[in-house]
Amino acid sequence: MTETVDQDVTDRDEVRTIVAEEAGRKEEFNRKDRRSKWSRWIVLFVFAMVLTAGTLWWLHSQNYEFTDDAQVDGHLDVVSTRINGTVTYINPQVENNQFVKQGALLLELDPRDYEAELEHAKANLATATADEHSALSNVPVVNASAFGQFHAAEAAKEQALAGLESEQANLVAAQHKLEQDEAVYARAERDRVRYLALVEKHEISRSDYDARETEAAADAQGVETDRAAIASAEQRIAERRNVVVQRQAEIEAARSAPQQVTDARAKSESASGHLKQARADLRSAQLNLSYTKIYAPVSGIIGRKTVEVGHRIQPGQGLLVIVPVDDVWITANFKEVQLKRMQPGQPVTIHVDTFGRDYKGHVESLPGAAGPLFSLFPPENATGNYVKVVQRFPVRIRLNKSEDAERRLRPGMSVEPTVKVR
Repeated sequence: MTETVDQDVTDRDEVRTIVAEEAGRKEEFNRKDRRSKWSRWIVLFVFAMVLTAGTLWWLHSQNYEFTDDAQVDGHLDVVSTRINGTVTYINPQVENNQFVKQGALLLELDPRDYEAELEHAKANLATATADEHSALSNVPVVNASAFGQFHAAEAAKEQALAGLESEQANLVAAQHKLEQDEAVYARAERDRVRYLALVEKHEISRSDYDARETEAAADAQGVETDRAAIASAEQRIAERRNVVVQRQAEIEAARSAPQQVTDARAKSESASGHLKQARADLRSAQLNLSYTKIYAPVSGIIGRKTVEVGHRIQPGQGLLVIVPVDDVWITANFKEVQLKRMQPGQPVTIHVDTFGRDYKGHVESLPGAAGPLFSLFPPENATGNYVKVVQRFPVRIRLNKSEDAERRLRPGMSVEPTVKVR
C-alpha cells in the first residue's frame, strides 16, 4: 500500500515536471516570437531614421555649403619708422596685448640732429629768398641799361657820321679855296715877274714892284694856309671815320642787349628754382623732425613689440604690430565644386570654436583665383607632373553689424562657416 502511494506521488511529480517543461517551452517560444517582432520593428525604425537622415542631409547639402577650413582674418598693421634715429622714449602703455587708440603717441626718437637740419634749411631759405629778390630786381635794370647802351651807341654813330660828313664838306670847301688861292697866287706871281722886269728897266718905281711882291708873297702864304687846312681836314676826316668805326663796334656790342636780358631772366629763374628747392628742403626737414614722434596709425591690440629705449632703428624697420580688432572678416577656403551656386550677399552662419557660439554674416566677395596661385611657388601643370586635385578658393565672409559688438574675435581663430546657397 505504501509503495503504491509512493508510485503515485512520483508519477504526479513527473507529470508536473513535464507540464512545467512544456509551459516553459511555450513561454520561451512566445518570448522569442515577441523579440523577433521587436527586432523587426527596430530595424524598420532604424531604416526609417537612416532614410530620413539621408533625405535631410541630401536636402541640406543642396541648400547649404559647409567647410571647416576657415579662420578669422584681419589686418596686421606693422608700425615702422621713416627715418633713422635712437629711441629715447616709449609710451608705458605700449606693450604686447595692450589696446591703443588711433593717434596715440607710441615712441619718440632723438630730435636734435633733425632740429639742426631744420635750422640749416631755414638759413638756406633766407639766402635763397634774398638771391631770388636780387635777381628779380636786376632784370629791369639790365633791360634798361642794355637797351639804353644800344640806343646811345646808335645815336653816337649818327652823330659821328654827321661829323664825318661835315668834315668832308669842309675838305671840299678847303680844296676849292686852295684852287682859288692858287689861281690868285699864280696871277700875283706873274705880275711880280712882269713888274720885276719893268723895275729892272727902270720903267716903274721900286715901290710898285714891292707892292706886287708883297701881294704875291701874301697869296703864296694863303696857298700854304689852304694846303694846311686841307691836311687838317683830311686828318679830322680820318679821326671821324675812326669814331664811326668805334661807334659801330659799340652798336655791335650793344646788340647783345636781348642776350643780356635773357641771361638776367635765366639767373632770375635759377634763383626762383633755388628758392623752391630751399622751401622743399625746409619742408623735408620739418617732416623729418615730425617723424621723430611715431603715432598709432589705427586703433587695435599691440603684438610683436621688438623696440626698446636706446635702440638704434633704421627706416622701414618694423617696431611693433597693431591688430585692428574692429575690422575682421572670415576667410573660408571652399572647394571649387562648392562654388557653383555661391554668390555675394548670401547669408552665412559662422560657428566659432573658441566661444562655441554662432555668428551671422554674409558672403562679401568671391576670389579671383585659387589659393595656391597666390603662393610663393604656384603650381605649374605644364611640367608633366600634373595630378588633378580639387582646388580651394578663399571666399571672404563679413560679419553682420553688431554681431561682434564686444570685439572678441581675433585673427587666426578657427571657424566653421555654413553658407545658405538657396
